[in-house]
Amino acid sequence: MASPPHDIRPPHEGGITGVSPRVRAHREQMHVRLLAVAGGFCLLFAGVTAKLTLATVINPMAPEKRQIAPQVPDIPKIDPHAGLAGDFSLPQVHRASIIDRNGQTLALSLPVAQVYANPQELIDPAEIAHKLKSVLPDLNEDETTKRLSRPKQFVYIARDITPQQELAINNLGIPGIYFEPGEQRHYPLGRMAAQIMGAVDIDDHGIAGVERFFDKRLLSSHRPLRLSLDIRVQSAVREEVANAMQTFQAIGACGIVMDVRTGEVVAMVSLPDFDANGFAHATNDERFNRAVTGLYEPGSTFKLQTAAMGLATGTIHIWDSFSSIPLRIGRFTIRDMKNDHFAPWLSLPEVMAYSSNPAAAHIALDVGGVRQANWLRDMGFFAPVPIELPEAARPLVPRQWGLATTMTVGFGHGVAEPPLAIVRGTAATVNGGILVKPTLLDTEDGGDTDPADTTPLLSGAQAGIQAGIPAAGLPNGAASAMANGTADATPDATAGGTPRGMAVGQQPALPGAPVPAHAAQVSPSGPDAVVTPQGPRVMSENVSALLRRLLRLDVTQGTGRTAESAGYFVGGKTGTAEKIGPHGGYLKHVNIAAFTSIFPMNAPRYAVYVMLDSPQATPQTHGWTTAGWNAAPTVSKIVSRIGPMLQIFPDMAHAAQIDAQLALPMHPSVPRGVRPLGPGNDPGDPRNQAMEQRAAKTSASRATGKQVLADRRKSSQETLSE
Repeated sequence: MASPPHDIRPPHEGGITGVSPRVRAHREQMHVRLLAVAGGFCLLFAGVTAKLTLATVINPMAPEKRQIAPQVPDIPKIDPHAGLAGDFSLPQVHRASIIDRNGQTLALSLPVAQVYANPQELIDPAEIAHKLKSVLPDLNEDETTKRLSRPKQFVYIARDITPQQELAINNLGIPGIYFEPGEQRHYPLGRMAAQIMGAVDIDDHGIAGVERFFDKRLLSSHRPLRLSLDIRVQSAVREEVANAMQTFQAIGACGIVMDVRTGEVVAMVSLPDFDANGFAHATNDERFNRAVTGLYEPGSTFKLQTAAMGLATGTIHIWDSFSSIPLRIGRFTIRDMKNDHFAPWLSLPEVMAYSSNPAAAHIALDVGGVRQANWLRDMGFFAPVPIELPEAARPLVPRQWGLATTMTVGFGHGVAEPPLAIVRGTAATVNGGILVKPTLLDTEDGGDTDPADTTPLLSGAQAGIQAGIPAAGLPNGAASAMANGTADATPDATAGGTPRGMAVGQQPALPGAPVPAHAAQVSPSGPDAVVTPQGPRVMSENVSALLRRLLRLDVTQGTGRTAESAGYFVGGKTGTAEKIGPHGGYLKHVNIAAFTSIFPMNAPRYAVYVMLDSPQATPQTHGWTTAGWNAAPTVSKIVSRIGPMLQIFPDMAHAAQIDAQLALPMHPSVPRGVRPLGPGNDPGDPRNQAMEQRAAKTSASRATGKQVLADRRKSSQETLSE
């Protein structure tokens, strides 16, 4: 049977498989193409894998700073210019650290962050607040939820969080949460030198203390600011002053240690104090720096200035005597304490050792009110102390300098000075007569001064003239000369009472008197280095050497016996003043007890000052609250502790020889041909002046009476002749 026409196939087409060669060729071509594409993808993935391996394993690339700066802080790097381990800088902070003279960190800034959000980008504020609470335990969840629900684009969530908290919040992956880099000031030592450090505000600008004074310097340079403080000495002084304050139940106290050669303040303590990390929570009394802001009547510590003034001007001499008999002025009487039974006349060493008020008033009267005011002005007592603290207060001085002011200021009443001014004045009396400028900067570390602080050091008179205080008693043109810096800083000399052959203010050498050394200025690199004090000269070296012996005498035989520290040859002057009440007038039995001292007196290095505000009597003081019973023994403890820290050790082997050189007789002999001040020769005694005035009035009235009688006789004779 024949096949149908449409089913006719070519013979052998498709073979056994039924696939034509053309189809097979197309399939093979498709397979080749697929293999080529697969090979291409394999090569591409191999390249990507190799690149990833190179970038992440073999040679990983550091991320750009802009990508991780808000989340990951830089690793701190050691400052190559630092001399000690404490001198490091954090690249991510802007404010430089503050260190003491030994490199101990006192203040530094740590990197922190501020967390803020854009509520417009948030989905569930309640859930977000709950997540943030897990990282920030102090966060108020309800309050945060309300703030995140507000229709705003910027809301602060938390400030000053740590880098760890910042990373933890970032890992939560919450959109709309952002970070702002910042820094937080930290004071590792807490209460130590809190009033000196001060504080910074929320914008990291200084608002008190050295943080404020050196604000530009701390923000413009990453180099640590090195202070003159020695934190070891600061700690010892604070501990001893705090113990004294507690023992005598004082309401406040302060302690100062200063290098008399350079003016470097090694320690400055004011109690009560506060934790510098909690400046905002400190009370006004705790922030109050009694060393530079507190103004107190200096009391008998000012008698040192009275003696120095009299000796430097040549008005008095070491052999002169002064009356200790009570002085009456108006309705007040100047007298010594009731238990003091002094001789009617006291020599100058006795006046300083026994601390007689009437005798000091007589010295001031002998010098005169005009020269007294000029002396105190030259010593810087009329202007704020030039220290790198914005809290330095201006002293309170009388506007009119009359007879009463002259006498009361002579024994430390009628003026109010900060304790640092007393320390500065004491240093000038023992360092050879140079008025140094107190400083909180380490003088060995240059370049730490504030670029904006270019004010030159002015003498007391120059500062007073620029402040508008007239230089009373200065000759014509002298005030302008002092303002221009052309006048000699040495006070004017007087003619009375100076032996022949001596310059005015020069005192004769006494047996065993130490000879002042003249040495070139060198770097103070060691305890034995010779340093020449820099500043205006206010007295001669001879007067300074004599004052050193007077101060030593007060400790060995006077009111400051309890300040003695074996082998350190302490010298000083006690001072007790009645405290002024809040409404004026003196408070009975409420005292300011202070002791200003120097050690060692054979080679003065450091001034130590202690003041107690309103100390109470104890059984050990036998009911007394004067400085000899509380402030002076505190100085003794401080000197014994800080001496070795300052590389000064007690010299017991040469104690007898040094004491002999510093010894001063209570009754120095009078040179031949000199009439000393004393009985019958007391020109400053107001009673003598009153007697002279009464005698002058009497003689004048007698002369007037005689003239009237003569006129009457003449008139009678003319009448009889007519």
